[in-house]
Amino acid sequence: MSILEVKGIKKVYTTRFGGNKVEALKNVNFAVEEGEYVAIMGESGSGKTTLLNILAALDKPTDGTVMLDGQELNKIKDKNMSAFRRDNMGFVFQDFNLLDTFSLEDNIYLPLVLAGLHHSEMEKRLESIAKQLGISHLLKKYPYEVSGGQKQRAAVARALITNPKLILADEPTGALDSKATDELLRLFARINQEGQTILMVTHSVKAASHAGRVLFIKDGEVFHQIYRGNDTNEQFYQKISDALILLATGGEH
Repeated sequence: MSILEVKGIKKVYTTRFGGNKVEALKNVNFAVEEGEYVAIMGESGSGKTTLLNILAALDKPTDGTVMLDGQELNKIKDKNMSAFRRDNMGFVFQDFNLLDTFSLEDNIYLPLVLAGLHHSEMEKRLESIAKQLGISHLLKKYPYEVSGGQKQRAAVARALITNPKLILADEPTGALDSKATDELLRLFARINQEGQTILMVTHSVKAASHAGRVLFIKDGEVFHQIYRGNDTNEQFYQKISDALILLATGGEH
């Protein structure tokens, strides 16, 4: 079953003084099945970030529809959107987006506090997730006291704690060293194997090679897609690299 359906998405920006129109997305169509792990790749300026913002309901398309678990995002009232986003989506960002004045524990609790959950329920949820992510011993520390990889694990915990339908990850390995990157990618693979749907925007071939499918965006459209099938990470890495060369040289798919 498709958890996310994207149909005919277009996004046109008008420049500041209304002169030129910039078409960031032309006609984007794809679906993500429940439990899938999908990576989106494309050169800078291809429309990846614009698309992610629309999927996260942080921006509205000029045309087209996005359905998450059967609900059309455009039809949700603005006053209800924050709650919908909080209850249905988890976010993992390149720069972690943790509050330095909060401990890791309080950062992770934040979406549940906003949802009005009882403290005993929050503790129960956090205990199992912190154990799963290997950060139980770090919960009382502050973001500036831990490494980048540990910050990103806390950010993943915050994304998971609401039991979201979909995790949206924006360059999640972008600020990590190679060891922390490997750890995060193993973590994502494990979370996905347990049934979590993940959609990740990335420049990293290594990160994308851990997904089950990769969509390539060029000039505001889905230009090509490849599936892992039975490939190892190394084999899929090579396929993705070949597809990116095709993308860069303007080859036809």
